[in-house]
Amino acid sequence: MPSYVIMEKCDGCKGQDKTACLHICPNDLMVLNKDTMKAYNRAPEMCWECYNCVKICPQQAMDVRGYADFVPMGASVVPLRGSEDIMWTVKFRNGSLKRFKFPIRTTPEGSAVPDGGWETASDDIKSPLLFTEPGSLGLSELSTIKK
Repeated sequence: MPSYVIMEKCDGCKGQDKTACLHICPNDLMVLNKDTMKAYNRAPEMCWECYNCVKICPQQAMDVRGYADFVPMGASVVPLRGSEDIMWTVKFRNGSLKRFKFPIRTTPEGSAVPDGGWETASDDIKSPLLFTEPGSLGLSELSTIKK
């Protein structure tokens, strides 16, 4: 289900240096064509189907190609981004509609704590422990295999 740009709706984020979809794509797939001032997905086969570009586009010029098992039967998934949340409209194959509203983010931008508030047991890069272990497992220490 790679993303694609609806060219009639895309305005290149009003001629800015960087489009919203280009800024948000985690796989660096979106590109702004400087001649047409339209964005496009340069490698659709590499799309992660994360919907980031679809959700952020201010002109709703992004969409995702649906899977063959539901799109030919009339199903669709459409996100509508507001200032505080995203409204998802899901149209099922039988024609029924469901709408779901989710907040855009749960923490203010720039306020996320990288370690999630967990104290690290060790700064040893060769340690077999994950970053938050053993604390995130509710343990004081992890057992090790004796050799």
